[in-house]
Amino acid sequence: MKKSILFIILVTMAISGASAQNIFFPVKEGMTLVYANLNSKGKADSYTRQTIQKVEGAGDNLTVSYLALPLDNNRRPLITSGITYTVSIVNGIVEWDMKSYAAPGTIGAIEIEGDKLRIPPTLVPGVKLDDVSFTLTVNLGFKIKTAILLSDQECLAIEDITVPAGTFKCYKVTQTSNATIGRRTAETKSINWYAPGIGTVKTESYDAKGKLQSGTELQSVEN
Repeated sequence: MKKSILFIILVTMAISGASAQNIFFPVKEGMTLVYANLNSKGKADSYTRQTIQKVEGAGDNLTVSYLALPLDNNRRPLITSGITYTVSIVNGIVEWDMKSYAAPGTIGAIEIEGDKLRIPPTLVPGVKLDDVSFTLTVNLGFKIKTAILLSDQECLAIEDITVPAGTFKCYKVTQTSNATIGRRTAETKSINWYAPGIGTVKTESYDAKGKLQSGTELQSVEN
């Protein structure tokens, strides 16, 4: 279950826009970003460290491999080694193959099928992103299947956002996520702020009644 929670956090952190000159994802080898995972009261209860390990290609076509390491409230690793994920930028379009999130060690425990996340090369106010649907199946001796639909994705504004890591010019993007298990569906509305060369700076997630549920904030960036 912890692995599935980590997956959802990383997907939320990953969704961003890109272009060859204005990539909304870190693409510098060795770059490390630390995020605080916030609870419903806006307090950090864990952290995630993301390190860019390898960047291959050039221009509009890149493959970026990064290591994600979950940390506890004292920023100590929760697992002995991180999990490597891959993001592809094809002709200026950022793509995430959801199957790649079934990282080594989770095969048999987590199965992912469905659409790729595709982000257009230009992210400006008024741009709407395509809906994305996929299924996440967790095998705990019995299988729990969750169908996830990401919809109503739109860039609303460009604004300055201040977090512990500094102040960044960010693109504000909203999103609705519906997660269905059996006959029950939970809806979450999110606001995400992305900065060029950084990716995610801040996120906020709300339930169907508009109550804050969780969030993330960029704590530090090391080049």
